[in-house]
Amino acid sequence: MKSNNLHHLIITSFILLLILACNALAPGPTPTVSPVPPTATPILLSQQVTFVPASFSETNQSPAYMITSQTPQLAGSDDPRVQAFNQRLNDLVKKEVDTFRQGFIQNPNPPGSTGSFLEVTYELVSQIADTWSLKLNFSFYSAGAAHPGLYSITVNYDLGQDRELALSDLFLPNSNYLEAISNYCIAELSKQPGFEGPFQEGAQPTPENYRNWNIASNGLMITFDEYQVAPYASGPQTVIVPFGELKPLIDPQGSLGKITQ
Repeated sequence: MKSNNLHHLIITSFILLLILACNALAPGPTPTVSPVPPTATPILLSQQVTFVPASFSETNQSPAYMITSQTPQLAGSDDPRVQAFNQRLNDLVKKEVDTFRQGFIQNPNPPGSTGSFLEVTYELVSQIADTWSLKLNFSFYSAGAAHPGLYSITVNYDLGQDRELALSDLFLPNSNYLEAISNYCIAELSKQPGFEGPFQEGAQPTPENYRNWNIASNGLMITFDEYQVAPYASGPQTVIVPFGELKPLIDPQGSLGKITQ
């Protein structure tokens, strides 16, 4: 009897050990892995602001003159880069307005004159990513002059980098970008009557001749002021230089390279 009980105890113990071993070898519950959240795409500073004009008007009786201006500004952000952009445009317009005001005050109105005026307007030529391309137009008349006048000042601003762009910033160092732009503009202007003699000098490859430029959607827009490349009656002239004409010269790491890639 004792032998049978011992035999039964051994078998039971063996079964228990086998069960414990199986449980030890069995895989445990699969651990829960939290999904990795996707990396958020940074929001460009230009997407956080609103483009608005700041209006100004001034009228004087003696001597008679009127000044009106629309200054482009960015609203909706206290970012220092936005403040720097706004300050640059404010300073630019204020400087021109102050110069004309002094000129109007020092220029007594001749008999029968209705007075002088200055009107400042602007065009947003393009806003691509964080690059803003603006053209400010200054239309003016000084009492007693034969006719009114018009000139432009352009501003191309990389808001993300917090800096105003120079034309040279768009191209590879030591490239002949001015010659390439000038050759294209001369070829286009030559198709129009009046582009001859001294007017051809206004399109030669000098920084002064190509001071007014904008990044347009389809190319580099060059503005020539009155009298620069055509008679007054023809007004200001603009030429769009396609990006394809400049591609070998464009700095791929520059503002224009990032836009045209």
